[in-house]
Amino acid sequence: MPLAVNGSTKLHWESTGEGPAVLLIAGQRMTISGWWPTIPVLSQSFRVLAFDNRDTGQSDHVAWPYSVMQLADDALAVLDAAGEDQVHVYGIALGGMVAQELALHHPERVRGLVLGATSAGGTGAVLPGPLPMTYFARAGTMGAEEAEWAAVPYTYGETTRRLHADRIAENIAQRMVTPTNTLAYLHHTAAAAAHNAFDRLSRITAPTLVVHGEQDVVVPAANGVLLAERIPGARLRLWPRAGHLYIVDEPRADREIARFLRRHSGPSSAPVLRARSGPVAA
Repeated sequence: MPLAVNGSTKLHWESTGEGPAVLLIAGQRMTISGWWPTIPVLSQSFRVLAFDNRDTGQSDHVAWPYSVMQLADDALAVLDAAGEDQVHVYGIALGGMVAQELALHHPERVRGLVLGATSAGGTGAVLPGPLPMTYFARAGTMGAEEAEWAAVPYTYGETTRRLHADRIAENIAQRMVTPTNTLAYLHHTAAAAAHNAFDRLSRITAPTLVVHGEQDVVVPAANGVLLAERIPGARLRLWPRAGHLYIVDEPRADREIARFLRRHSGPSSAPVLRARSGPVAA
């Protein structure tokens, strides 16, 4: 089982496919298995690196809270363990926040950037409405599977809920392969709440695609619009029938992401510097 090490924290990671490397950074309560719709698509053209964030899956669980920048440092440790100097980075939800910090603090390691269903945080962030917020307040008291089913009205688009219950069931089954406990949920929630890259987005230099479901009530789509407006040259792709988990709602999304990454997989003009694992600079 391949492991990356960041200080005393060991991180489980996996590699699938061949070609230019893409690092997947998972969202809250999500492990490698949660990427089940995505990895088969991207691995047709890329070496896909996926890992369990600390506190999830087969990675170490920790007692103390941590920041999004510490999670970015974990991601950097995975790149080093995989022997990849420069990769595409695709983060979803909390993972999109981690991807922002990785692109800001280690631009020489990021060839292309995909930010899915995420937010820049800070005062510019658009918060969810009262019903999703009520769910978030209760979710930490639920068991993992109960929380997943209770989240269905908030995390999937209407079309999926009405016509594709099989996708929802498959997604929840995959996420239950390695369920996340309550402490990890609270740690992830605290890290996401403290994230703030809003005033730094103009410093992102990697070609960027922002992807969002228009029906997202967890991280409203206005957050994706703000990201695309503030990151130089970023492209915005909104999926009208998708909610927060657009990778389940809209199977075409990852195929379009693959096309974007292929367009930016030629030789890079950025200097390739081997970064030493360590704390992400402030």
